[in-house]
Amino acid sequence: MSSVKKMVENKGYKKLKVWQEAHEFVLMIYEFTKRFPKEEVFSLTNQLRRAAVSVAANIVEGQVKNSRKSFIQALNIANGSLVEAEYYLELARELKFLDTKGFDKLDRQRVIVGNLLNGLIKSLKDRCEA
Repeated sequence: MSSVKKMVENKGYKKLKVWQEAHEFVLMIYEFTKRFPKEEVFSLTNQLRRAAVSVAANIVEGQVKNSRKSFIQALNIANGSLVEAEYYLELARELKFLDTKGFDKLDRQRVIVGNLLNGLIKSLKDRCEA
């Protein structure tokens, strides 16, 4: 294994379950949005992808912050992006860009990420108050 690849794999954020699940959510969003109508590529497709990527990216950014308070702030931003993605998924379902099965699969992953995010935020807040 190359030293660069080894260095990337040892990044702290990759060890976080919340990041792993958020990254999986991004991959799933990209896969499903490939099927969206082509005229949506600069609209709903782009918005949904950006929101999903923002969740994972804010976890990464927060993990390297030099304080728990900053990490919590980044996680709260990630949570906001996740809620934004939730709306876009509901809209995609109503517009029939996603069938029920696809929506349910993506929404289950979104809920997993949300639960992990909220748990980590609570844990970090509890440690700040202790």
